[in-house]
Amino acid sequence: MSWKKYRRTNVAEMRPVTIHDIDHFNLYDFIAGNVNSLSVQISISEADLKNGSPKLGDMIARNPENHKDQWLVAEQYYKDNFEEMS
Repeated sequence: MSWKKYRRTNVAEMRPVTIHDIDHFNLYDFIAGNVNSLSVQISISEADLKNGSPKLGDMIARNPENHKDQWLVAEQYYKDNFEEMS
């Protein structure tokens, strides 16, 4: 099976990783997000964990259609692939 290139066609909703996120990760081994007063666990890939994430400069993304679906975006990937909309 061969790999093909795809362009993103959707807008991403993101927020910065905070000191609170990092402190929570250091205590509990995961970052918690909130959706309608419910706690959700934010996914972090093994590769990002091995590269020192979560850290300041990283971003938390969420699915605009399902706010319970949240994941970490490493700082360099964010810088290379996203720009804030005005």
